[in-house]
Amino acid sequence: MKRFLTLAALAVIMLGSLQAQTTEVIGKQNIKLKSRMMTPEALWAMGRIGATAVSPDGQKVVYQVGYYSVKQNKSHQVLYVMNADGTGQQLLTSSAKSDSDPAWLDNETIAFISGGEVWSMKANGADRQQLSKTDGKVEGFKFSPDFKQVILIQSIPFYEVIQKNPDDLPKATGRRVTDLMYRHWDHYVESIQHPYLAKAEMRNEKLEIISKDMVDILEGEPYECPMEPFGGIEQLAWSPDSKTIAYTCRKKVGVNYATSTDSDIYLYDISTRKTRNLCKPEGYIAPQSDASHTKADQAVNKNTAMENPGYDQNPQFSPDGKYIAWQSMARDGYEADLNRLCIYSLENGSKRYLNWKSDVEAFCWAPGEMNSGKRKVKSVKSTDPQFYFLSVWHGCCNMYMASQKGEITQLTETWDDWTSLQMANNGQRILATRQSLSTPTDIYMVTPQLKAKGKEAKAQITQLTFENKHILDQLTFGKMQQYWVPTTDGKKELVWVMLPANYEEGKKYPTLLFCEGGPQSPVSQFWSYRWNFQMMAANGYVVVAPNRHGLPGFGQEWKEEISGDWTGQCMDDYLSAIDFAADSLPFVDKNRLGAVGASFGGFSVYYLAGHHNKRFKAFISHDGAFNLESMYTDTEEVFFSNWEYDDAYWNKNRTARAAKTYENSPHKFVDKWDTPILCIHGEKDYRIVYNQGMGAFNAARLRGIPAELLIFPDENHWVLKPQNGILWQRTFFDWLDRWLK
Repeated sequence: MKRFLTLAALAVIMLGSLQAQTTEVIGKQNIKLKSRMMTPEALWAMGRIGATAVSPDGQKVVYQVGYYSVKQNKSHQVLYVMNADGTGQQLLTSSAKSDSDPAWLDNETIAFISGGEVWSMKANGADRQQLSKTDGKVEGFKFSPDFKQVILIQSIPFYEVIQKNPDDLPKATGRRVTDLMYRHWDHYVESIQHPYLAKAEMRNEKLEIISKDMVDILEGEPYECPMEPFGGIEQLAWSPDSKTIAYTCRKKVGVNYATSTDSDIYLYDISTRKTRNLCKPEGYIAPQSDASHTKADQAVNKNTAMENPGYDQNPQFSPDGKYIAWQSMARDGYEADLNRLCIYSLENGSKRYLNWKSDVEAFCWAPGEMNSGKRKVKSVKSTDPQFYFLSVWHGCCNMYMASQKGEITQLTETWDDWTSLQMANNGQRILATRQSLSTPTDIYMVTPQLKAKGKEAKAQITQLTFENKHILDQLTFGKMQQYWVPTTDGKKELVWVMLPANYEEGKKYPTLLFCEGGPQSPVSQFWSYRWNFQMMAANGYVVVAPNRHGLPGFGQEWKEEISGDWTGQCMDDYLSAIDFAADSLPFVDKNRLGAVGASFGGFSVYYLAGHHNKRFKAFISHDGAFNLESMYTDTEEVFFSNWEYDDAYWNKNRTARAAKTYENSPHKFVDKWDTPILCIHGEKDYRIVYNQGMGAFNAARLRGIPAELLIFPDENHWVLKPQNGILWQRTFFDWLDRWLK
């Protein structure tokens, strides 16, 4: 939920002639900026690297890049290939349709999705062939290791919650809703995804996916796989022998779905078509729960070690097929529980967990014995690492390795966020992506150097892509600093400070307090196309971004202190950070302070508006919660409110934490508002519904406070369309400049 002066709109186009169409094909632009400062148009001209895949022999890398056209108000996805050292970069696709989700079939053939079908082409872009014929229904795919079968993700109608309208009323727009979770994230739930199993055969020396007689792995089950709202093909995995499939699923509907995070890993046997749950004991029946009260103290969470009632997702088989690992949270109802790495033995059903102090954001197995029938990888020595993984610690997401014995060594120690990783060259190297507060995502090859003669492991890092170098080289960026600021409970918080791009020694600058969302999302080294710190720096602002209580990367106790205490220590932490900056940093103008944030950060702004003691001169809240009683019944994922508030507002025996939460809802302090405020909201945001932003704006105007409302009828919790994005950025800085400059 993260992301601006103006240039004349930059054309984000590459002209193409496609049959009778006059569509402009959106591609990489060679642009000459008129200013050394970042602008919204320059930001939207940048290519955004997506999925990556390394060839089986480790010699080539295929990757996806999205380009945006402000003029056409849309994006276009293309595929590139390059050598594994970054040389020989070649654009593979140039049609009007987006091409995405690349995967290697062999060392010279790439599969991908185009127009809702699976296609293939040679690694030089030649011999493009359609492999599937599903009338454009494919939303994801994964071939078996022996390439004789393929999982195809497709959507099917879903009438468990929103009833099907009568056939004789085809133009009726009403929706008859009978249970909760009738809408999720930004859409009404009238279809769900299911994984289908199809055969792949060589016919006339060409690979074909046989769409006829596909098997629905969840046939007859009213559950989704992958899981809404962000799950993808990573939630399913093939065994190395191609005989079984592990998949992620939350097998609940209605109220049970809306109030639970209990997803499990299931093992599907292809020959017998039988499924077993790897997370629960055989015959497990979930105990009844009070849907209007936190699950923290309910029966479902009494035996977490045996029953895995929390989020379990993203399975991966070990190379020898003897184990499955996945990301696992212990407790039901808590979406921000410690994200552990669970290792499950297929031989005896035992589970163990990687002993680590922070969340495992992503992982991959180190190589071992693998025999897929197509290729074989030689066993590694037992002294080699078992896993590589990514984890946030102290405001950076770095790469680690875990040995067979569970010993953990940090491989990278940079001020960056590593965002994905996968094995290359039979485990000798790691293909990864990385970004920071000053650099958008690029692709890197990491070569781990194992411990030798008592020396700590290190990694050789080679940058492979420079996707936006032609733009970045023209820009002047602000410098980043790090401080550890004392908090009111006797601890310290890490605070990032970004200097203005035009910084001059001895001058004072208007300063923004950045309030993070989540509430348990890290203020790490993210690069955002909306809440972009370098864009703020380009507009002459200092940015103060505290890692307040409630954020990951400082131990689980620090992270959990925010639940039930949204207006306590975390708010004190915000004020400690901005007071430190105003009193101790000579370049901060304490008479020109603003506070900005989205989601929980937007809630923070609404609360600070009634409790800031005239520190701030301007506020901006994007998609923030304003009235927590309304929020409780407005949001679709009820488990979140239950865990964070403890109780529904109507419960007479609600906990003290719940009472405090509702008593301190921002809407109850509007009488103390005295500062101009900009409220922003998307009407398709079903996580924090747009009436929250409208209510805050209306209240401010009725109080006579200068206020504006920027409302997007077609955006969700984020702002995804180029022209809306630029309107957001212009409005954001017009408002700040009006009150702080």
